[in-house]
Amino acid sequence: MKTIAVIGAGTMGNGIAHVFAQNGFQVHLIDVSKESLDKGLATISKNLDRMVAKEKISESDKEGTLNNITSFTALKSGVSKVDLAIEAATENVTIKLKIFKELDEVCDANTILASNTSSISITQIAAATSRPEKVIGMHFMNPVPIMKLVEIIRGYSTSNETTDAIMELSKKLGKTPTEVNDYPGFVANRILMPMINEAIETLHHGVAGVEEIDTVMKLGMAHPMGPLQLADFIGLDVCLSILNVMYDGFKNPKYAPSPLLVNMVMAGKKGVKSGEGFYDYSESRKAEVVSDQFTK
Repeated sequence: MKTIAVIGAGTMGNGIAHVFAQNGFQVHLIDVSKESLDKGLATISKNLDRMVAKEKISESDKEGTLNNITSFTALKSGVSKVDLAIEAATENVTIKLKIFKELDEVCDANTILASNTSSISITQIAAATSRPEKVIGMHFMNPVPIMKLVEIIRGYSTSNETTDAIMELSKKLGKTPTEVNDYPGFVANRILMPMINEAIETLHHGVAGVEEIDTVMKLGMAHPMGPLQLADFIGLDVCLSILNVMYDGFKNPKYAPSPLLVNMVMAGKKGVKSGEGFYDYSESRKAEVVSDQFTK
């Protein structure tokens, strides 16, 4: 594989594009708006600058990486003659099914179609195409340039050839691919999201405050980041979407999202991306706890 299309220039999409481009692949970064593409490319450039400052790469490495990326606002043009198309759109099943139907229509018959979904069924996504054997999940972890894991999800019809090719490709990126089967939330979020949800419930019921809950998990369980701060980093709206997928998929009340999480997302408090979640990310506060408003 030499040419990769990445659909979506947001946090995950630009991170995936960054990693492929840095490893010598030609990357077609696709989004519906030029503004989103410009923002994504600026993020990649900023992250590369950090790597140059830390002497992990040279200035010429940075320029080479950026030169490997071409941006497109038209899907058909962007996926023409690519070996792999990776969808990195928002965690919404309707949007993903629409994208995969279009990809199936415009991509070459040999192109593998992958989704960066963190919870939605690969089997369901593959059913929107005429090539289910060539559809697979590639769940990268955020931040993509740093995190080593790629969760590789086989759908019901994903072929051994497709799986083997994506496992080998992931290794070429310096990642550690781990194969899992296709159930809601896969492995990473099936375990992580109930923990985050329980931390939110613990806060909601007044057992402890934001900082206290995160401190217990960091110092007591050796987590690098507390669950509430991690939820802010992931995006509270994304956490809610994943929990809803698992709740709908398993019909088990243990996956039901906390009412506090639901209310915060409805209020536009989505974490780092909105400037406020459990912590305040404004320039003046710099990730201080918002207040004790979360308890009952």
